[in-house]
Amino acid sequence: MARSWPCLPWSLEPVTPAELGRRAERAAERFLTRRGLRTIVRNYRTRVGEIDLVMADAGETVFVEVRYRTRTDFGDGAATVDYHKQTRLVRAARHYLRLQTDDAPCRFDVVSVTRTHYRLRFEWIRSAFTP
Repeated sequence: MARSWPCLPWSLEPVTPAELGRRAERAAERFLTRRGLRTIVRNYRTRVGEIDLVMADAGETVFVEVRYRTRTDFGDGAATVDYHKQTRLVRAARHYLRLQTDDAPCRFDVVSVTRTHYRLRFEWIRSAFTP
């Protein structure tokens, strides 16, 4: 599902790529929250990898990878979640699940955020891959 949403203009001052990534993650979190998901953890980090968002959706634990792109000449953000990135996400998710007491089913979603003028375009891919 790809939709454009109006957003406040991001600062016109030079911003680091890391700050743009944080802003895209916050925007994606708001996008998913409006669709009924509930945030559990932001930026879950381990030695083996990092998960941008851990959310809950109707009894499922959802591990969300947010990818931000200013241009789509070489594909959108979802196309950059390759085998190696998936492996790191799965390892981090296993680490997270080992610390949890419930046995809720889980899935891996990808949210691609693309900036077009003063709008953000979100493409949410549910169950983007399976381990």
